[in-house]
Amino acid sequence: MAASVRTFVRSLSRKNACFAAVLRQSDCRWFTGAAEDRSTHFGFETVSEAEKASKVYKVFENVAQKYDVMNDAMSLGIHRLWKDALLHVMHPQPGARLLDVAGGTGDIAFRFLDYIRSQQEKQQRRAMSLGQTPSWRDISDGYPAGGGAPESAVVVCDINKEMLKVGRQRADSRGVTTGLSWVVGDAEELPFNDDQFDLYSIAFGIRNVTRIDQALKEALRVLKPGGRFLCLEFSKVTNPVLERLYDAYSFQVIPVLGEVIAGDWKSYQYLVESIRKFPDQEEFKGLMEDAGFFCVQYFNLTGGVVALHSGFKL
Repeated sequence: MAASVRTFVRSLSRKNACFAAVLRQSDCRWFTGAAEDRSTHFGFETVSEAEKASKVYKVFENVAQKYDVMNDAMSLGIHRLWKDALLHVMHPQPGARLLDVAGGTGDIAFRFLDYIRSQQEKQQRRAMSLGQTPSWRDISDGYPAGGGAPESAVVVCDINKEMLKVGRQRADSRGVTTGLSWVVGDAEELPFNDDQFDLYSIAFGIRNVTRIDQALKEALRVLKPGGRFLCLEFSKVTNPVLERLYDAYSFQVIPVLGEVIAGDWKSYQYLVESIRKFPDQEEFKGLMEDAGFFCVQYFNLTGGVVALHSGFKL
């Protein structure tokens, strides 16, 4: 009788082990297949989340070398004014640490370093006007090699290596060697510890993120208490006449420019479509508040073609 019981127990244990193994395999399939099961948009096309991430990566890999030229062509150079507006609203001070996400070519990073340097020069002029003449050492310390800013730093984080490659090349051509670093990273899973940065910026990048809500939560996580989030993105045009002109220009001209300048119609067709799928000003403001940001506000630029959203971590 005892032998029969032992045989039954061993048999039951083997069955349980097999059952557990089946569960583990199904769990793995569930987790790895989760992104494939969830659908999202790639422009006007419906795709799985995993497929979108791959397609977006390919788009920016294709356009990286012509990205800055195309920005000038598509916006008639106005993107420079939009980015300048971002820095003026940000108003960074010497000692600030900025994380610029999806900023591969360095446009925001270079503006940040230039702005910090201008703030230092203002402080020096103010000190001199008050009779506090700085020593030659103070003056020389204010102009480190490469045009960086003492104690201030900007980290450019981009998931696309080709975009970062272009940014590094631009930094080398400008002679920028300090105060700037480049990191390959995903906006939805940033490779940084909590409470690391005073400022977080993302310019024309968040609409390409698969899960915007997750990217916003990550932005909140890496900001220090009191830190500020700033997002510059295409949005909803507020004037009906301008909206019709903008739509016609977007769909009939921009893809053609992409083909002529970059030899890539499809990538720029996607970029135009992705703008139309992005939440409008009020909806994105709500997403920021849901993520945990406070004092959220936005500023429309060029009639709402672009919106600049701002929020704080308390």
